[in-house]
Amino acid sequence: MEIAISLAIGVLAGAGVWLVLRPRTFQVLVGLSLLSYAVNLFIFSVGSLAVDKEPIVKPGLAADLVNYTDPLPQSLVLTAIVIGFATTALFLVVLLALRGLSGGDHVDGQEERP
Repeated sequence: MEIAISLAIGVLAGAGVWLVLRPRTFQVLVGLSLLSYAVNLFIFSVGSLAVDKEPIVKPGLAADLVNYTDPLPQSLVLTAIVIGFATTALFLVVLLALRGLSGGDHVDGQEERP
């Protein structure tokens, strides 16, 4: 399970960095989204990868990550998803305004013409 999560984080982060370095603004937006997904998955995996474990402490069990799942990373990821959605929506509006004003979607404003 840990290897699969690590590979998923690595692939998402690598693809996100590659897309952030592209010259088009939509590709940059998708790259930022992939990077945020990678960070969210990393934060989520920090809270222990336990299946069918409850975040509520029960009497008689030791309060450690062997018996429970930490709820704090789950709440942080949920908050990050909401903030990421709002940021993506704002960036899309700015992207559409930029395309309307400049006529293109190149990051530095200059497009190479053959």
